[in-house]
Amino acid sequence: MSEKVKKIIYWISTLWLALGMTSTGIVQLLRVKEDVEFVLNLGYPVYFLTILGVWKLLGTVAVLVPRFPLIKEWAYAGFFFSMSGAAFSHIAMNNWSEIFPSLLLLSLTVVSWYFRPADRKTSSPVFK
Repeated sequence: MSEKVKKIIYWISTLWLALGMTSTGIVQLLRVKEDVEFVLNLGYPVYFLTILGVWKLLGTVAVLVPRFPLIKEWAYAGFFFSMSGAAFSHIAMNNWSEIFPSLLLLSLTVVSWYFRPADRKTSSPVFK
């Protein structure tokens, strides 16, 4: 696969990821009624929305800005844990109809992380 194709895949997945994390982060910070009910039905406290919303917005900034590769790694890890946790929460509550958004954002996280350019990676390899 050429570097140009990798860069296109990276930017498409990263921009969609940023859009998804920003929009859900804002909704969580605004504590939209439907989202509050949704989180309560999953068994989480309402303040969890504030925590998730703030970290999603900060993670989006970290992934999009140039430099700071170690912070990007932490942001990707946070996105991965957040979205896999959301997917497993839906599974645990037998809420299969609502699992797609978290799986989509989880997939975009993995694709964006995998295809990120060398200048957005840490200098030491994650896997040897």
